[in-house]
Amino acid sequence: MTAQREPISRRERPAKPALTRRGIVDTAVRIMRSEGLEKVTMRRLAQELDTGPSSLYVYVANTAELHAAVLDALLGEVDLTAGDAGAGWRDQLVAVLTSYTRVLFAHPQLARSALVARPSGENYLNLIERVLSLLSRSGAAQEQVAWGIDKLLQYATATAAEHGTQESSPGLQDDWNALTRAVHAVDEATHPMITAHMPALLAGSAEHRLSWGFDVLINGIIHTPLPGTPG
Repeated sequence: MTAQREPISRRERPAKPALTRRGIVDTAVRIMRSEGLEKVTMRRLAQELDTGPSSLYVYVANTAELHAAVLDALLGEVDLTAGDAGAGWRDQLVAVLTSYTRVLFAHPQLARSALVARPSGENYLNLIERVLSLLSRSGAAQEQVAWGIDKLLQYATATAAEHGTQESSPGLQDDWNALTRAVHAVDEATHPMITAHMPALLAGSAEHRLSWGFDVLINGIIHTPLPGTPG
């Protein structure tokens, strides 16, 4: 006769830690670092936290909100004091934006998600506050500064997403190599402008192109009034 297993009393089971939004996000970040962003789902989180997926919706509405919260957590790595303290506002601004871009470089899947995710946590608000503070020193109108931050962060995020896509998709590098060969082989008679702008068309390091792009946007923000305002 088989001996019956004595049931374990609920009182003898170790108590599970209480769910919190911070604990959920920290767990999501840990999963992303080890398994990738595609594994950061409500079901996977529930499994890791030993609870049901429905319990998580009390703290996080959906996967999109979860990814935005993960992004905000990682934005704590952005160096908001980047740049030489004695440097001008522009150099400091480019340094902060470059730090933001590099954080996304380190997490390419999250960079693509960041194109549509809208974090609203403390780290994102601190980034916005810092960029607004530095850009305001340009003397541009408040409206131009307010609209300009969106363009600066869009450019940084899109650059990181493109970089991450190229890193994870070897076929894209083959496409770039094919384009490079095609540009070098064009006939000056049929494509005179391409020929005239070589080799500058493909020259420059990614870092130099990134910082130059920030300068282009900053100049445009400063000198371009909003529609309907005096020029």
